[in-house]
Amino acid sequence: MQKSLLFHNFATQLYNMRRIFLLLSGAALLLASCNHYNTVLKTADYEYKYEAAKEYFVKGQYSRSAVLLGELVTIMKGTSRGEECLYMLAMAEFCDGNYDTSYSYFKKYYQSYPKGTFVEHARFYAGRSLYESVPDTRLDQSSTVAAVKEFQEFLDYYPYTQLKDQAQDMIFALQDKMVEKEYDAARLYYDLGSYMGNCSYGGSNYEACIVTARNALLDYPYASPERREEFSIMILRAKYELARQSVEEKRMDRYRDTIDEYYGFMNEYPESKYLKDAQRIFAQAEKYVNRKS
Repeated sequence: MQKSLLFHNFATQLYNMRRIFLLLSGAALLLASCNHYNTVLKTADYEYKYEAAKEYFVKGQYSRSAVLLGELVTIMKGTSRGEECLYMLAMAEFCDGNYDTSYSYFKKYYQSYPKGTFVEHARFYAGRSLYESVPDTRLDQSSTVAAVKEFQEFLDYYPYTQLKDQAQDMIFALQDKMVEKEYDAARLYYDLGSYMGNCSYGGSNYEACIVTARNALLDYPYASPERREEFSIMILRAKYELARQSVEEKRMDRYRDTIDEYYGFMNEYPESKYLKDAQRIFAQAEKYVNRKS
């Protein structure tokens, strides 16, 4: 019993000593790493600093690599290392999640080295940087438009690139985001209905809804069939509500316009999931027209 207790205590001590050793070793390595980085930062040997920046990049220490490359990119401009330095700086910022910064460096690269070694990838990752930083659909989508433009220019320059499928997939995803932006706007106008505090078109929010939804159908022909159907039923609903809430002298023309819209909708979506709603709108509009004719 006593021997067993002694063995247990000894094993526990060894285990604790091993943990302490590992912690101290880890701390020593971290300290050595920090000391090495500080040494590199202070050195005036730019070749050594450049090789260290590449080593940090390979190890995945992108922020350290970017700091060093940011210092070197101006110094090495015009040398045999300048092109590689700028491209690696852009990639380090991209890998570190600094997409606005990486975009500016990728763009600077392909503008500075239009026939450079990495120009194809620089153009692709310029678009990818914008793609990664596009905001929520409720916010301004200017960066989304810019990303689409970058990818389209990339495909114009490199129509047979191995990155073609990736670029096209991201263009479609970005277009879907812009479609969602327009759908949210049209839906908001429809939900506001006859509220007069937001009638930016000089009429009603239903008119704004119709204009927004129609423009989306024209501007984004590659929107998903489901989303195009939702835009179309929204137009029909908005026209009906606009007619229903109009002053008497405008009501007849607007109900007739609603009926025309119904026929257009049914021609395009004869088996629509909104069929009952569309038929209800048609019946009400036709009832008014027949009564007043």
